[in-house]
Amino acid sequence: MIPNKTIIELLIKNQKIDQAIADKLLKESQSLNKSVEEILYERNIISEKDLAQIKGDYYKIPVKYFTKEDIIPNEILNIIPEDVARTHQMIAFKKEGDTLHVAMFHPDNLQAQDVLKFIAKQQKVNIAVYLITKSDLDNILKNYRSFATRLKEIQSSVEIFKSQSKPSHQAYQQRVVRIDEASGIIAEEAPIIKIVTTVLEEAISSNASDIHIEPMQSKLRIRFRLDGNLKEMLALPLELQPAIVARIKILSNLKIDETRMPQDGRFRTIIDNKEIDYRVATFPTALGEKVAIRVLNPYAGLKTIDDLGVRDYHKKLILEAINKPFGMILSTGPTGSGKTTTLYAILQGLNKEGVNIVSLEDPVEYFIEGLNQSQVKPEIGYDFASGLRQIVRQDPDVIMVGEIRDNETAALAIHAALTGHLVLSTLHTNDAIGVIPRLIDMKIEPYLLPASLILMMAQRLVGRLCDNCKQKVEATGSLKEAIDRSIEKLSPELKEKYQKEKYEVYLPQGCKECNFKGVKGRIPLFEVLKMTPSLEEIVLKDHSEANLKIEAEKQGMISLRQDGIIKALEGLISVDEVLKETVEL
Repeated sequence: MIPNKTIIELLIKNQKIDQAIADKLLKESQSLNKSVEEILYERNIISEKDLAQIKGDYYKIPVKYFTKEDIIPNEILNIIPEDVARTHQMIAFKKEGDTLHVAMFHPDNLQAQDVLKFIAKQQKVNIAVYLITKSDLDNILKNYRSFATRLKEIQSSVEIFKSQSKPSHQAYQQRVVRIDEASGIIAEEAPIIKIVTTVLEEAISSNASDIHIEPMQSKLRIRFRLDGNLKEMLALPLELQPAIVARIKILSNLKIDETRMPQDGRFRTIIDNKEIDYRVATFPTALGEKVAIRVLNPYAGLKTIDDLGVRDYHKKLILEAINKPFGMILSTGPTGSGKTTTLYAILQGLNKEGVNIVSLEDPVEYFIEGLNQSQVKPEIGYDFASGLRQIVRQDPDVIMVGEIRDNETAALAIHAALTGHLVLSTLHTNDAIGVIPRLIDMKIEPYLLPASLILMMAQRLVGRLCDNCKQKVEATGSLKEAIDRSIEKLSPELKEKYQKEKYEVYLPQGCKECNFKGVKGRIPLFEVLKMTPSLEEIVLKDHSEANLKIEAEKQGMISLRQDGIIKALEGLISVDEVLKETVEL
């Protein structure tokens, strides 16, 4: 790994950072006991390609970038065994004559160099070394074990389990406890551990947001939520259900003998050298306990405002709001619409040495260095309301409240915003204008809102079209009319940019790249409404929905539908899904 001082000098020389950022990086490196290079990757301070090029020039070796079309034959990939490849972060990707081409993430690793010398002697080849980016390395390492291979391992584990004697559930639970307390693993229970581990690893590999383990009448169904939709990934014999649930309870420190009441817990694992958190909720059903596991992958979940796909017209309003010294910003939308992800993106932009950020969350979904994050525990009386009373004594500049659920929390959040704090939170409403009547329904006096509420956001998540297979078509008939109506209400500047006689949109098709779904990932749609003097007057006099809509139009607010139509015309999403998920203002 390049020494901290050297890489800082190279970054400044290549005009990638200035001296102020350099000093901050060195300070963080010392306090966190991490290299500057590690911090650069974690924080996305410069692009991965820029960093790779700087490293390549330093080591005087070429950088190898991999594309979707680059397929590495298994016989080449397996020249370097999986455990060696993961440990030393290198892969073999091509063999030409007597030359083996190897891409390395740390080409100066002496142990890795010794391994390559051994492989060169064993294979009777010369080694050509290249530099590889971290994301390319992680993607290629997944090729060692496909899900088909893992399924075979699971089936093998199931056969081993079924061939053993069938102990009572109580006896099994006692033995499971001994697994985690003892230094080794009892052979009888190893198959169950293997099954659970494989399912968790595959969830990370496939970017699943949730895992559902559900007892059915004839099988144990395991489903992943992929891009917002549930998909069955695996069916296991029903008799494995108690053992698998018990294993997950042990990991989560839950009561394994309590099967009548729902329980909540969480645990952490390390997969591909990454710490992944899982939030667990058990639920008793007529057929046995169901388990829902939320996958909290900080490497996939933490995004910046730009990563979220926020367009300039919304980004300007958000940045304007977060640069104010106090006030409240609310993100609204249904469950699973990405509200918390948006708040985390905003917090990352505010996360600076001179800013004290304190959060109350249920649960803490992603841990961010530099934030003071607190997990509420209602069962002991530590809820959002009681936490807010204490949080103002922590000298905060920014307060994040996971959700405003009741009148008391709403009142305390408003009070915090009025007393010199920037407050961020979420609320369940259908759109941005619904925030005001919702808060008034929660017994907040209307005269308090103009002084405290500075920004209201609403959002929805829709599938991002696969770039590899999306098909361009002309919008006709009612579809064209719907697009025209939305574009007509835009500002003159945006109308000039997007209004056309013929509109071209894209349809999902399906290919190997997107597992024949037509979509790959999700993208949020936004609408943002700010507090203005005219909106203040409406709040104080007549805050009916009709008046609020008129004011939103006067502000030129770009609605969820309009934002979706723009993104559909840009080829990011399907216009049909936009029309299904949004309504016209």
